[in-house]
Amino acid sequence: MLSRRELVRAGMLGGLVVAAPGLLAGCSDEDDAKPRASLSDGADEGGGIRLVSSDVARSTADPASIGPGAASVQTLGGALYGRLVSADNLALSPFSAAVALGMTVNGAVGTTRDEMLEVLTASDTESLDDGLNALTAYVESLAGPVPDGDGAEIALDSANQVFGQRDYPWREEFLDALASSYGAGLREVDFSKDTDQARTAINGWTSEQTHDRIPEIVPKGALDGDTRMVLVNALYFKAPWLEPFEESLTQDLPFHLASGGTADVPMMQGEASVGEGDGWRTARRSYAGGTLAMTFVLPDEGRESDLDDLVAGGGLADLLVADAGSASLTVPKWELFVSAPLTDTLRELGMATAFDPDEADFSGMTDEEQLSLSAVLQQVFISVDEAGTEAAAATAVLVGATSAQVDPPEPLVLDRPFVFVIHDVEHGTPLFLGKVVDPR
Repeated sequence: MLSRRELVRAGMLGGLVVAAPGLLAGCSDEDDAKPRASLSDGADEGGGIRLVSSDVARSTADPASIGPGAASVQTLGGALYGRLVSADNLALSPFSAAVALGMTVNGAVGTTRDEMLEVLTASDTESLDDGLNALTAYVESLAGPVPDGDGAEIALDSANQVFGQRDYPWREEFLDALASSYGAGLREVDFSKDTDQARTAINGWTSEQTHDRIPEIVPKGALDGDTRMVLVNALYFKAPWLEPFEESLTQDLPFHLASGGTADVPMMQGEASVGEGDGWRTARRSYAGGTLAMTFVLPDEGRESDLDDLVAGGGLADLLVADAGSASLTVPKWELFVSAPLTDTLRELGMATAFDPDEADFSGMTDEEQLSLSAVLQQVFISVDEAGTEAAAATAVLVGATSAQVDPPEPLVLDRPFVFVIHDVEHGTPLFLGKVVDPR
């Protein structure tokens, strides 16, 4: 758990929630010499919170940039998984984390920027922005009614929002980049004089974007008078299976826990496309429309750590290929709510300078004072049952050929710890990634 000292160290507090509205930016009227963005004032939203907007429109995404954007999310997801996987349940949103960090890196300079780009496997900020913009546009295009789906509908919404200190001189280039590539807006709040109200505004927006599944992305004590900005990315997903599990077939069966014991849990039964590799087998279940899927990965007994190493080492894409036919699948119902403080993990992955109050350089955001990241927080909710899946995530930076078979594949019974990935089918972007150790 993060200490209060880690959460409120001098500098910027950034909360990442993926947002789609136009960029909002606030600047002081007292000093015209300070860098400023061109703003359009909006209505006061109550409680002294003012919505303002940049004049820069969101840029048109280039589909050719989707591949590099998806690769960045895959690599980051594997790296985070490798650092956080343990004997406990795990749920992450690599997509949400990548977008939140992508927004933030636009304000980083020098070593701070280079380390962040290295973690995001990007050569420069512009190409990262283009890739994540194109990927977000593609992911959002998968939402809506499913053609010939008998009324089935996919909910897949991403939203970005920035909460900035009122009357603070943010650089025009930084605000314009967030508006152009991330559609990110800024709401003016007063961290210095009304911290509680600012926290309420951030959590309220996040809860609304995630349909109340992430009610409190910023905990008590995370903000203080030194906070200047919180960047938030929110992701919400809900979809029915292409072929629902038959509820009458669900029954309580033993699940073998990592601790060595067993627990009886509701287990669903159905058909899935399967794949296999060295030390693992997979089962993929498509959602309505066939453009999104969940892949379950079961390691061979005794090879659990090998699978974890494969995911962490960049092999996630290899696990998302289902080319060995179809087989029966037995899988537990489960519901998880997991908090994943990413601060220490990102430091270990190579972007420590961003969190160093003495060395961090976010002068691309402002030259008013030196800023640093206080924390990067993520929460993920996921529920899987016979009808389909509901999942939500919020990330806050406090400043995702069929071969012939002679015999049908062996049935896959997920009655012990397994990995899961919710991803798009075409690019394999991991929207959600985790490990079920105890489905209770």
